[in-house]
Amino acid sequence: MPIVVNLDVMMAKRKMSSGELAEKIDISPANLSILKTGKAKAIRFTTMEAICKALDCQPGDILEYRGEEE
Repeated sequence: MPIVVNLDVMMAKRKMSSGELAEKIDISPANLSILKTGKAKAIRFTTMEAICKALDCQPGDILEYRGEEE
């Protein structure tokens, strides 16, 4: 998939655990895991806003586009 989720990277930079982030943004740890692994089909802007606020980052720090390898 050409969209890569770098949530683990930002969490590590901020020294924040999955449980702590899930609690701060008010989603279940299971749903956060789905986001972290890139298995989510979509993300709400309100969720992205909460993640960016909790991690003090920009959406581009979390989501990355990588073109198809030829």
